[in-house]
Amino acid sequence: MKALWGLGKALTVVFWWVVLVNLLMPADKPFHQLINLAGAMLLVLHVLEVLMFNGRLRERSHRWFDRLQILLVGIFHIQSIPAPRQEAGHA
Repeated sequence: MKALWGLGKALTVVFWWVVLVNLLMPADKPFHQLINLAGAMLLVLHVLEVLMFNGRLRERSHRWFDRLQILLVGIFHIQSIPAPRQEAGHA
């Protein structure tokens, strides 16, 4: 399963590279608009993921680096973060 998450991270980074290249050298119409729209939508989704999983990051030593990775690869990084431990006596 780790290999699948790694592949997802790699493909997401490739997608962001395509968005960046499209900003610098726009593709033919209508593809440049579609790529920019897809990039904007994915950025909004990743920001929402940072907000939703912020509580899970509180005990992490590199919280800001984790947030940056979530902005870059989203759920693929979230899956690599261990679930918070529950203390004895809490339900």
